[in-house]
Amino acid sequence: MSDFFNAGWSVYIGAITIAGLAFCLLLLLIASRRQVMSNDNTTGHVWDEDLREMNNPLPRWWMGLFVITVLFSVGYLVLYPGLGSAEGTLGWTSTGQWEAEQERAHKAMNPVYADLVGKPVEQLAKNPKAMAIGERLFANTCAQCHGADGRGSKSFPDLTDRDWLGSGQEGLDAYIHKTIVEGRRGVMPPMAAAVGNGDDARNVAQYVLSLSGSAHNELSAQLGKPKFAACAACHGVDGKGNAAIGAPNLTDKIWLHGWGEPAILAMINGGKTNVMPPQAQRLTPEQVEVLTAYVWSLSHPTQVAGQ
Repeated sequence: MSDFFNAGWSVYIGAITIAGLAFCLLLLLIASRRQVMSNDNTTGHVWDEDLREMNNPLPRWWMGLFVITVLFSVGYLVLYPGLGSAEGTLGWTSTGQWEAEQERAHKAMNPVYADLVGKPVEQLAKNPKAMAIGERLFANTCAQCHGADGRGSKSFPDLTDRDWLGSGQEGLDAYIHKTIVEGRRGVMPPMAAAVGNGDDARNVAQYVLSLSGSAHNELSAQLGKPKFAACAACHGVDGKGNAAIGAPNLTDKIWLHGWGEPAILAMINGGKTNVMPPQAQRLTPEQVEVLTAYVWSLSHPTQVAGQ
């Protein structure tokens, strides 16, 4: 109930819950004292000439079950959360139970990773056990976006091509590990105001295409070159990007968000925000270590021992 705006909502929910239980008991009390409506104990409704609707009261054992259900509900609300933000006398929470189950699962898995942790990625990449575990972790955690083979798709990076955005000087394995744990947010702001709209933006798009040797209009590219200065702060004067800030290399023919003038214009005019969510809450440190080695191996194929 932490998403309530104020304590009044908690009181409101608790009051409705209690009122609902009290109303159920009142209905049961009224039903138990209900009298026969007529001498033949029918409601007066008849179907198919002789099928009559009776007005018999509920059996006492049935009434008893209803009362037990209400009393059970009262006991449950005393022990467990249910009355607004009241925690219940047992202090149980779904979050606490999930954390306890995760802790038990992690302890049970510790022996599996005991001989894998603390080893460099190059060594883990040659270990068949580590790669088998890493492949399963990748399928469960990463394949939804990057594909089962790690080759990605539009707006989801290919992990097999050694084109890494933001790896900087920290080392690729450290960067992969950090990205898995903390996630990553890549942002390109809209640049239409800086490079100009209409023909100016199209000329810049043609110049960007020329940087990678892609098919382009040479005259438009030359007109767009001076305007590209607004982009050089991130992508560099030569368009080769800046790994320290995750600015893509525009000269390598690797197009994360689509190729061609329309795709480039969409980036110039609208910008782009791409997010990889952090996985620290889903994976243990040991799993992150093995998964890091597996992701590293996708762009650094090695001979796995025993194969």
